Amino acid sequence: MRLTRRPISLKVYSITLSLLALMVVVTGLSTRNLQNLNNEVAALSRYYIPLDQQVGSVETLVRQQIVHVERIMLLLQARSRDPAAVEEEKRLFDQRGINADQVIDSSVRLIDEALASTEVRVDRVALSLLRQELPDIQGARQHFHGTFRQFLTEVEEGNARSLKLVREALAGEKEGINRQLEKIILVLEKTTQDAADRAQAEELKAIRLNWGITLIAGILGLLLAAVITRNLVEPVRRLLGGTRAVEQGDLSIQIHADSADEIATLTESFNHMVTGLREKERIRDTFGKYVDPRIVAGLLENQLAFSGEKKTMSVFFSDLVGFTQMCENLTPDGVVKFLNQYFTLMAEPIREHRGILDKFIGDAIMAYWGPPFTAEKEHATLACFAALDQMARMERFRAMLPDIMGLRKGLPRVDVRMGITTGDVTVGNIGSESSRGFTVIGDTVNLASRLEGANKEYGTGILISEDTWEMAREAIEVREVDRIRVVGKSEPVRVFELLGRKGELDAATLELRTRFEEGLAHYRNGELDPAEASFKACLGIRGDDGPSKVFIARLQHFRDHPEARRADGVWDLTKK
Repeated sequence: MRLTRRPISLKVYSITLSLLALMVVVTGLSTRNLQNLNNEVAALSRYYIPLDQQVGSVETLVRQQIVHVERIMLLLQARSRDPAAVEEEKRLFDQRGINADQVIDSSVRLIDEALASTEVRVDRVALSLLRQELPDIQGARQHFHGTFRQFLTEVEEGNARSLKLVREALAGEKEGINRQLEKIILVLEKTTQDAADRAQAEELKAIRLNWGITLIAGILGLLLAAVITRNLVEPVRRLLGGTRAVEQGDLSIQIHADSADEIATLTESFNHMVTGLREKERIRDTFGKYVDPRIVAGLLENQLAFSGEKKTMSVFFSDLVGFTQMCENLTPDGVVKFLNQYFTLMAEPIREHRGILDKFIGDAIMAYWGPPFTAEKEHATLACFAALDQMARMERFRAMLPDIMGLRKGLPRVDVRMGITTGDVTVGNIGSESSRGFTVIGDTVNLASRLEGANKEYGTGILISEDTWEMAREAIEVREVDRIRVVGKSEPVRVFELLGRKGELDAATLELRTRFEEGLAHYRNGELDPAEASFKACLGIRGDDGPSKVFIARLQHFRDHPEARRADGVWDLTKK
């Protein structure tokens, strides 16, 4: 019997109905458990925990009163009595007593509310006991308070009793209050723990119930699936045979579909897939591995323009620091090995974040992001993420240097500088009649290269343009570094240092950014001394902060040469 679409749909529908029925049962039982759990949580959050906090507050206030008592007695024993200090301690002593009584009254009201509640079930025995004990504590505290105030009245009237006797009397009353407080605290702790245990028990019950029903649903689903599977085995076997043939390289395979069900649709899709693989194989043979497959597919499918086209994209440049000097100590084979390993590690994040690796220029890398390879609003974010991932992989590359260079000591410090800009570029198949490449050109490309070089001026690792920051600001953390005019460009640009992904900065970096922003604001307002103080504060947070060092040196230059300051705050870079 051949299975058509309707029987398959009905069988799948029956499985769904069975699972839905089980879900209804689970929901009903889970709802009951959830109600019990919610009750315990509500009792904890509304009554037990607030009561515990309030009783703790009463204990603290009583202890503070005792501290004020000791201070007053010490002041009364002093040779030169300070009346103002004594009065201040009296005021604080009385205020703590008022606060303690207010907290006890609040606790009693909260207990009354809990006992009267019909929404939340509570431990009425424990709360009734607390309801009786709290007024006793209040009375004991007020008696303690009155005893001490009586002593102070006697002191003022000149009939003071021995301080030793007063201390002993007050100590006895304090111990009585402490015992009552400890009793209440123990009751509250037990009540809170019991409620938490009940809540945990309800949670475990719900988990076991859910797993039990899930197991039953799984068994039922397997049984129903077995019935359907018997009717699908033969067509699936044909598809499996075709898949194995393709796996072995036979792209001429075609599977005949002799039904009108979902398997026929799958078979047709398989045949289309094989046709596509044949086309891709032809493309692979024609273009090799030298061009990004997306560019090849786009050109062949006329999705990419052969002629120039203006688009908004994000462009990336990176360059190794001091690579020329490193090469002097390497053999030609060592240079190639070094670069190949470096390019392998750096190219991975670009591809992982859907970038187009445009070219390698010596030790430099150029890449770009934008439509149609990425969405119109995400290419700046992807470029920044790729740069951050590349920077993170530099530690892994440095660990490989002993094997790459054949050295264990005297290894060079390998660092990389990166620049990212976002803007209009001309994109297309550019070159001669005999040799062309699909690439991007324009001011945005040149600016990315200049920003990569500007890292040398500021001692930074990754600099991005304002347009890049505007597009990616919801996903990245930056700090504004300066407003500069690069070589070959008349208009100034704001540049930002890329610090990390959104929300991933540590406290020190956040503080550094805040202090630097303050310094930059002072600098642009012409306030040299406050600016210098802020930049020095940055160095106190991170001693090797390059931009802060640059601005401190620049401020000193302005003091020595006032005529060098520009009203617009733009700094001209003289090197590429």
